[in-house]
Amino acid sequence: MNELLQEMPVVVFRGICILPGAVTHFDVNHPKAIQAVKTAMGEGGQIFLVTQKDMQAKNPTEENLYRVGLVAEIRQVIKQKDKTRVIVMGKRRAELAYFINSGAGLRAQILFFSNENQHEPPVVEEAMLRSLQEELFDYTNENPRVRNELQKHQDGLAQLDTFLDVVGNTLPIPYQKKQALLEAITLRQRYDEMMLILQQETCVTQIKNDLQAKVKARIDKNQREYVLREQMKVIREELGEDDADSDAELFMQAVESLDAQESVKERLKKEIRRFKALSSNAAESSVLRTYLETMLELPWNRRSEDCTDLSHAKQVLDDDHYGLEKVKERVLEFLAVRHLTKGGESPIICLVGPPGTGKTSIARSVARALGREYVRICLGGVRDEAEIRGHRRTYVGAMPGRIIQGLKNAGVKNPLMLLDEIDKMSSDYKGDTASAMLEVLDSEQNSHFNDHYVDMPVDLSEVLFIATANDMQTIPKPLLDRMEVIEVSSYTANEKLHIAKEHLIEKQKRANGLLPEQLTMTDEAVEQIIEHYTREAGVRNLERQIAQLCRKAAREIYEENSKNILIDRADVVTWLGKERFHSDAKNDEDGIGIVRGLAWTSVGGTTLQIEVNIMPGKGEFQLTGQLGDVMKESARTGISYIRSVSPGFGIDSSFFAEHDIHIHIPEGAVPKDGPSAGITMATAMLSAITGRKVRADVAMTGEITLRGRVLPIGGLKEKLLAAKTAGIDTVIIPEKNRSDAEEIDAEITDGMEIRFAGSMEDVLAVAMAS
Repeated sequence: MNELLQEMPVVVFRGICILPGAVTHFDVNHPKAIQAVKTAMGEGGQIFLVTQKDMQAKNPTEENLYRVGLVAEIRQVIKQKDKTRVIVMGKRRAELAYFINSGAGLRAQILFFSNENQHEPPVVEEAMLRSLQEELFDYTNENPRVRNELQKHQDGLAQLDTFLDVVGNTLPIPYQKKQALLEAITLRQRYDEMMLILQQETCVTQIKNDLQAKVKARIDKNQREYVLREQMKVIREELGEDDADSDAELFMQAVESLDAQESVKERLKKEIRRFKALSSNAAESSVLRTYLETMLELPWNRRSEDCTDLSHAKQVLDDDHYGLEKVKERVLEFLAVRHLTKGGESPIICLVGPPGTGKTSIARSVARALGREYVRICLGGVRDEAEIRGHRRTYVGAMPGRIIQGLKNAGVKNPLMLLDEIDKMSSDYKGDTASAMLEVLDSEQNSHFNDHYVDMPVDLSEVLFIATANDMQTIPKPLLDRMEVIEVSSYTANEKLHIAKEHLIEKQKRANGLLPEQLTMTDEAVEQIIEHYTREAGVRNLERQIAQLCRKAAREIYEENSKNILIDRADVVTWLGKERFHSDAKNDEDGIGIVRGLAWTSVGGTTLQIEVNIMPGKGEFQLTGQLGDVMKESARTGISYIRSVSPGFGIDSSFFAEHDIHIHIPEGAVPKDGPSAGITMATAMLSAITGRKVRADVAMTGEITLRGRVLPIGGLKEKLLAAKTAGIDTVIIPEKNRSDAEEIDAEITDGMEIRFAGSMEDVLAVAMAS
């Protein structure tokens, strides 16, 4: 039941709640709150304090305020530099009825509770007080700090009503729980709320103290063990049995049994004596320990025996790879020389070719054929010289370079070490990794290779280094000069068929859980995949397509309990979807200003159809199709050559001033560059200018000079493969590539006429239709 309304100023609290009987202070800096305090001081000092529900709200509405608050008496107001501090004493509970619009400060009508001080029978109140005191005793036993605080208010703990307010103000509980105590009007309600809070807080405090005790016990245990260890160290030092001494003895024994040169042993013994003299707590002790362990694990004179059986080596290489005759021949030559010389220097081979042609896997086969340990070091993206030469021991976390780590992992001094992606090393402010590799790959220097971490010469002369690269142009010339380059060119369709039949299909059957008899793939199906579902120099995508067929077959066998599945040409289209690639076939008819060129890409050869149009204009020369700088220069060289010989072709001298020439290479979104399209663009321009047709069955490659000479090109095998795929009958190549053409397999050149040209006259004699 409430008494009559009374109007008074209001201050809204955020995150705090005060109960009756408490003398406390709070700070105000909001203009409305300051005005409310001033108004209250002028009206007798009474002010109504109410708490907002969401303490994050900066401008709370009436709905965001609790309805029950506290009427307090202002005892003192202290003005400070940037705020006003107000000291109040809580008097009694009241309910917010409604706010009054009074301008600057907040004012409201307040309802007082008539039953706030209504007492229970004395016996009941005594029972309530004792039960609360017992619960409070349990709580303060777990929280001594609160007990010390309550001792200052012993007088207030003797009566039930004051007990509830004193304890409520003292307990370190959230403001929401204090608000619940404030909203409990009668003694019975406040008793119930206080009992619940004390029980909950006692339980929480007990759990918190238990957890802290467990953590403290664990810390005390660790500290005790640390003290005991330190005592043991002192005792061992007194007895002459220090850990460092025992470890040093073990290191010394390992050095005595180490198969290494005497100079290495003496250096290690010197380091062991230094280690023995250091305190075990010194930072350098752990660094030196790691160094000694690394040095003792290196294979100084430990080597494996090479397999000298040439027939076995040849069989291993043939079993693992189809084709790659040059690589196999070089390995067998190395074995023969090794056998005759009883040792000798190991060659440094660099396999250069497009991705997916088996460069990395053949190194593993060579290691198996020679009976050597195999170590692969990937150099792609390596830019820190320390990755090769190692870190100096003065650095934190120093470690040997990748070469020494490879030797350590191999366990012998003559492994086969694959330096993968050597063309993709880079350099930055930390050093030039390619220059660091010069010492590794120089047979005159690598017998005394100096790793910064090891800080002693390490013999790499017996390591068989095989490097791989996609593009020889990006390998620095001094580094390339130290390696024997073997080109691994693109595979022909027939080679891909053999590789798929002899290796890939069986490999994917095993990978997908298929038995040999459960899946059969016809040659026509494999040829269909090669021709219409892959376009690459190697066989990586071919293997992916075969793997996809094996997965689909495995699912059909599992779901339909099939015994055997046969995949032919028609099934390939059904299971792999529509054909992705179509051969860029030759044109059906001879044309004017249209010439087919041959180009090399990182994934094999391709054909480029060059188109030229002549239009009336002002002598402008336009190039489109995303041409690189080299191709643009070739086009300008070609037009200059044509202008110089124009009288011989009956071209009027004013023609070039009155006509525009536009050269375009289709697939404009694909960047194109390279020094092998000069004669192609010159032939197309001359055909468009003179109106003479160019044979549709002719393709050409070669660079042109200002005087019409034809310069040699690279990637001939890939380009001839592209011409054969497109159905080209005649290919024009530079005269200086005649020796390269003689090395091309007959499988590629059969049915194709190769014409050699030393000048543009030779090109035009073959290319122009009669």
